[in-house]
Amino acid sequence: MAGPAFRAAAVRVRVPATSANLGPGFDAFGLALGLYDDVVVRVADSGLSVDIAGEGAETLPRDERHLLVRSMRAAFDRLGGQPRGLEVVCANRIPHGRGLGSSSAAICAGIVAARAVTIGGRSALDDDALLALASELEGHPDNVAACLRGNFTIAWTDEESAKAVVLEPSEQVVPVVFVPAGEVLTETARGLLPKTVPLADAAVNAGRSALLVEALTRRPELLLAATEDRLHQDYRASAMPDSAALVGALRAEGFPAVVSGAGPTVLALTDEAGADKVLSFAGHHGHGGDPAFAAHRLDVDRTGAVVLPLDV
Repeated sequence: MAGPAFRAAAVRVRVPATSANLGPGFDAFGLALGLYDDVVVRVADSGLSVDIAGEGAETLPRDERHLLVRSMRAAFDRLGGQPRGLEVVCANRIPHGRGLGSSSAAICAGIVAARAVTIGGRSALDDDALLALASELEGHPDNVAACLRGNFTIAWTDEESAKAVVLEPSEQVVPVVFVPAGEVLTETARGLLPKTVPLADAAVNAGRSALLVEALTRRPELLLAATEDRLHQDYRASAMPDSAALVGALRAEGFPAVVSGAGPTVLALTDEAGADKVLSFAGHHGHGGDPAFAAHRLDVDRTGAVVLPLDV
């Protein structure tokens, strides 16, 4: 059986950063943020060329070990076969190891690009199959769902594959991220979690998760209560004390703040009136006395992963 045919022209894919959990929605909620990685992919006659600029340029592999390349290979297998060669150019802006979904962005960029350079790729690997594959590669669907679909996503895995629903956050919600200089590996943060939690804490999180859906989409004045968490943030605090302290300081001033994903980035969900005051918390000092965070006001990404013209 003949393998797939590929486009001669290069394709450009843009993928957003994401914040998972959002406090109580552990391993289920995701929010797409207006900070992006871009990748340009062209099918070549032979070999593999990987060029990287920006985040990870000094540390990421430039061969088959690169997560984006591995993700492309997995997608090409689903699409019917591998191309003879690949040229890949990455422009990375999403910080690595900070809880902003950099690995999910690489996975989603890879599989979307593979589909885009394959003639008939969308019919062979539709959006549901794309989410299922991304979740397989990442190990859980929360970040990849938001990265692929944009907006606010609720993701889960049933006996068949990963699923997600997409909701639009209120236009009043203004995300602010506080990104520290140091990394915390997801594996490290997840290793601090207990195998069981008190029933009372699980009950609080169930209620807050339900409330967060209403708060984030229609009633942002409820976000402070809705972002309370008792399942993961306190257990992880020892690995990111500055982040835990910043979350506490923001919440004490009435600003909804959570650890983004597995951390150590902190996400605050404010509004236009509170954005400048929230940004001033970037002066929060770490143990060494220097400011521990760089603060960035972002938009909610409304589109998710997209294929763009090369000149945009």
